[in-house]
Amino acid sequence: MSSEKVAVLDTTGFVELLETFGSDLTVVNAARVSFAKESAAMTAGDGKLINYLATHNHISPFFHPQLRFRLKMPIFVAREWFRHTVGFSRNEVSRRYIDTPPECYIPAAVELRERDENKKQGSKLSPIVGAETLQVELKHATKAAMRSYATLLEHNVAPEVARMILPQSMYTEFIETASLYAYARLCKLRTDPQAQREIQLYANAVCSLIEAKFPVSWDALAANFTPS
Repeated sequence: MSSEKVAVLDTTGFVELLETFGSDLTVVNAARVSFAKESAAMTAGDGKLINYLATHNHISPFFHPQLRFRLKMPIFVAREWFRHTVGFSRNEVSRRYIDTPPECYIPAAVELRERDENKKQGSKLSPIVGAETLQVELKHATKAAMRSYATLLEHNVAPEVARMILPQSMYTEFIETASLYAYARLCKLRTDPQAQREIQLYANAVCSLIEAKFPVSWDALAANFTPS
């Protein structure tokens, strides 16, 4: 992939890879140190070793490579994303300190998916009847919330208080750093067909950027994404 920034949902949401530490060779040498050995360059044998580690759940070598991302996603997606805590560090834009106009995600009518009565959570792939009309209702409600927020600020209400009126569709932005294995665990869960569609799209974007940097390791880890 030539670009290290992937648009998600619309022209506002994105996943951007800021930097990485290590490579597939980092994983190899973290494993080979057990035998006081080191590889200077990747070989076919090193690729087999990585596959063995992933297949047999020898995960510690995959903690050594690190990745740092900047992500922009709606709050209702971010709060699910933030449930992944082990191995992650995050710093998020705070509306205690800023009062710039918020940006909100307005889904296409086709994304107003029908509730799945056979699940405690989740949705069908099909949109609800009258999706276009209800999308207009969603737009009106979002604009009303934006107007109320602006009014509160105009009357000198502190941003940390005024923010309570903002909807869960508002975009938030954060920088996130985690190990290669931490992202593998996140992506295994969030690319699953049972995960909410919106978070699947973000997880798939993360996967595509990681694969370009750690092709051997990510291929080995991703092979275990499908539940056994």
